[in-house]
Amino acid sequence: MSADATVAAARTVFDSGITKPLAWRLQQLAAMNRMLCEQRDYFADALAEDLGKHPAESWLTELGFLTSEIAHTIKHLEGWLKPRKAAVPLALLPAKAFTVLEPLGVVLVIAPWNYPLQLLLAPAIGALAAGNTVVAKPSELAPASSTALARWVPEYLGGAVSIVEGGVPETTELLDQRFDHIFYTGNSRVGRIVMAAAAKHLTPVTLELGGKSPVYIDDTVDMAAAARRIAWGKFMNAGQTCVAPDYVLGTGPALAGLAAELPKAIIELYGTDPARSLDYGRMIHDAAFARVADMVAADLAEGAGSVLVSGGGSDAVARYIEPTVLHVDAQARLMDSEIFGPVLPLVTVDSLEDALDFINERDKPLSLYVFSEDKAVRTQFTERTSSGALNFGVPVAHLTIPDLPFGGVGESGMGSYHGRHSIKTFSHRKAVLEKSLAPDTLAMIYPPYGAVKKQLIKRFVAPARRFRKG
Repeated sequence: MSADATVAAARTVFDSGITKPLAWRLQQLAAMNRMLCEQRDYFADALAEDLGKHPAESWLTELGFLTSEIAHTIKHLEGWLKPRKAAVPLALLPAKAFTVLEPLGVVLVIAPWNYPLQLLLAPAIGALAAGNTVVAKPSELAPASSTALARWVPEYLGGAVSIVEGGVPETTELLDQRFDHIFYTGNSRVGRIVMAAAAKHLTPVTLELGGKSPVYIDDTVDMAAAARRIAWGKFMNAGQTCVAPDYVLGTGPALAGLAAELPKAIIELYGTDPARSLDYGRMIHDAAFARVADMVAADLAEGAGSVLVSGGGSDAVARYIEPTVLHVDAQARLMDSEIFGPVLPLVTVDSLEDALDFINERDKPLSLYVFSEDKAVRTQFTERTSSGALNFGVPVAHLTIPDLPFGGVGESGMGSYHGRHSIKTFSHRKAVLEKSLAPDTLAMIYPPYGAVKKQLIKRFVAPARRFRKG
């Protein structure tokens, strides 16, 4: 089916009014939950084929993540949709004012390849819960997952969600259509293309982008525990996570302590030979492998100034890059762009102040992670940095809290979602005012304006100091 026909079909479903009742929304969420549970093995096999994911990781970061989001949404949706009262000025009484949430219409979701189920279906959960229909474009770079979605979504979700397979031409054709909201997850280059296409129809957008998410660590923490958490967040999905720790800042002594513990943490997670571990993933394709491997090779070349701490091995045929840690300086290739692979640079700074300056001189990150037991240090990061999220003591885990908004700021994105925040993203908050025709209390502000009415207006409608004498 062509893009225009797909969008037209989705709009016909929405225009029928079937999506607006709460019962329909709950039915769609329940149907998606059944799909994820009943076809769990099918989806897990697809994720293993695309990314080498272990079934447990697939459940933790994709399938189970989604079923938890669905359960939370089903539990709270009726309350989230209730009208919200607004105060009415004295001059308008008696009257009632409130806001109601109404669905936008047809939502386009464009998903990336690194979490091909979660990052397509999590926005769809919010869009359906808000009463919309969805046209969803999975990534062609995760072909097994895309095929799985195309196979099962129509069976379970019917006309509520339409899956459009394909690559750049199909995405381009979709972006030529008129939608009521576009939700894109990916890189900032394509994000600009999406935003430009949306501007043609004045379509609102949510952009979930990425960037280099920094870690700051000092010597007040348990280094072994911190190393385990940093390694877990970094090397999950072979580092191909938009909120993965991208690099670590710390003073020389702090980084020396961390560098001593990270190799041990990697062994705890993946054994002495991660290439043989079923728990460790692979790069998505040859180009991704080559990009990361070339950056590591350039920074470890003679005279580059970087020092290998752990790892460094790779296998192009298997698209395997060993979990790698190295000391680099700020000019290293690995510091030029988001790494999006299993390589963790350690960058030495002289002080907390230098770390804050280092972060603030760069684009605002999607996430920022701080490992410090010093409350004053935590306060400095809270008050003096800007990021999509700020975590103390743990990376990545904020995504699992459905009441926290997930989204970026500046180059790392715009808009947010998850839980109630998804309902806000995919709804229009419509202002409603109800005032009876009798008694007509507005008569006091109708012209002609005599002395009595002027005094009433000054007293009840606006502060008197705003009115000039005369």
